[in-house]
Amino acid sequence: LKIKSPKETGKTFSENSILKANYFSKFTNLPVISDDSGLCIKALGGKPGIYSARWAQKYGSFYKAMKFILKKIKKKKNRSATFVCSLSLKYPKGKIITVEGKINGSISFKILGKKGFGYDPIFIPQSKTKTFGQMPKIKKIKADHRYIAFRNMKKKIRTF
Repeated sequence: LKIKSPKETGKTFSENSILKANYFSKFTNLPVISDDSGLCIKALGGKPGIYSARWAQKYGSFYKAMKFILKKIKKKKNRSATFVCSLSLKYPKGKIITVEGKINGSISFKILGKKGFGYDPIFIPQSKTKTFGQMPKIKKIKADHRYIAFRNMKKKIRTF
């Protein structure tokens, strides 16, 4: 069964993750979990934000999108950024739980590392010296926004 993804018309990560959870729940009678994630850069007014994947498409690849970002903020003093992940869990009877995971950091001055995916090679987590793209996979996974969101979901499910 091949199902196309819905159009992401939400204005926030949470709205998009809820939209996807509702959409995919129509095809199953099981709980559905969905996410919407992205990189928010202070010097770019929070962009690419919910358009993170679409920027990669617009510029031809994540690599080219990263080059564009680095060029755009080259002379900016504030290089702070946040990776955000919104998770939504939709139960068959309609109840939906949404949580968020965030990790603050900064944008590096060049693309560093080939590990991870997306914007990982330009994001340095707070209190770290390496980008996500330079970190061993397990170390990156246990520090990123998705891991934090899943931990938050686990806590919320326990109280549900």
